[in-house]
Amino acid sequence: MKYAIHDQVTLSQAPEGPLAAHLVSFADAISSQGYSAQSMKQQVRIAACFSRWLKKTGVSVQDICYDHATRYLRYRARHVQPYLGDRAALRHLIDFMRSEGVIPVEKTATRRAPPAEICAQAYAEYLRDAKALAATTVINYVPFIRDFLHHCFGDGRVNLSRLRAVDVVSFVQFHAPSLHLKRAKLMTTALRSFLRYARYRGDVTLDLAAAVPVVANWSMPSIPRAISAEQTRQLLASIDRQTSVGRRDYAILLLLARLGLRAGEVAFLELDDINWSAGQVSVRGKGGQRCELPLPADVGKAIAAYLRYGRPHSASRRVFLRAKAPITGFRGQSGVGSLVRNSLQRAGIDAPTMGAHQFRHGLATQMLSRGASLSEIGEVLGHHHPQTTKIYTSVDIKALRTLALPWPGGVR
Repeated sequence: MKYAIHDQVTLSQAPEGPLAAHLVSFADAISSQGYSAQSMKQQVRIAACFSRWLKKTGVSVQDICYDHATRYLRYRARHVQPYLGDRAALRHLIDFMRSEGVIPVEKTATRRAPPAEICAQAYAEYLRDAKALAATTVINYVPFIRDFLHHCFGDGRVNLSRLRAVDVVSFVQFHAPSLHLKRAKLMTTALRSFLRYARYRGDVTLDLAAAVPVVANWSMPSIPRAISAEQTRQLLASIDRQTSVGRRDYAILLLLARLGLRAGEVAFLELDDINWSAGQVSVRGKGGQRCELPLPADVGKAIAAYLRYGRPHSASRRVFLRAKAPITGFRGQSGVGSLVRNSLQRAGIDAPTMGAHQFRHGLATQMLSRGASLSEIGEVLGHHHPQTTKIYTSVDIKALRTLALPWPGGVR
């Protein structure tokens, strides 16, 4: 006799064991997350088999843990052909049961963090709460500070008042040669930030931030590499807008190209950030700053097409969702970066880079060539300091040539 769990899943016998009563809700959760019917069948069926095994081995609900899943998979491998997704399915099941309160969360032995880690996490909290810096900035800074503290204090007690300029210089001299130029600069920026934080706390009285060496940059690699307008047109034309994924990718690429948004700003864009009646989009920039930008007609049309005909049903408020289960928003800017890279490769475009930031640079150089002022460009890109925008004057070669005086006597 068949036993229906879901309209797409049936079992050959009635479910048994401590998890039997929860298989229907588990199937509903899988379905709502966008998993395929085949994946749902596989996950529910192994969940039913796992529940039956738990009953035979006498395991109660409150005792279920990941170790039981490992033991069951060993047992299962001796009796049936295992599937590649069996382990992930059982982990998904246990996570779901814990989120529903059916299975208690495992108690893990708490190990006291080393002093350097405690100090680094206090600094991270300061960056998030007091400075309101973006999560990506915190993630980039903290590992350098953790290494710096280990360099100075090892696993022992952290006493910031003992820091001296020689400690700062020796750390940079030791680590900078092994880092890419951009990483080395990021390290010194993080170090200056931390030392200012230590002085703010009163742990350090000297201005040790001034002792951080400057990383030399003779080759000027910081000049932006921008995708050309023609390459952008080719890329947009290559997107198949007849598919759901194509509508999403086209809207994302338009946001990058027309508004110069950062990858993270696109990834974390929410439905409430778009004011359709006013034709505006509210963007969360660096440091949590809000910036209101006009929504160009073609960009608004592309987003609307995705929302109406391409976006999967989801409780998420993110504008752009993953194409594969679980159907959620992008976890971070890397998802948008991967989308750009794959789109460029499919289109066969030899762009300056494979990242999303080149569209931002491309917009800035195009605006400059059309006569826009640096302040106007900075306003569109959300720059807080004019110095950040000034770098684009280094790449506008055509505009600079118009300022050159003719050589006396003409060209020989």
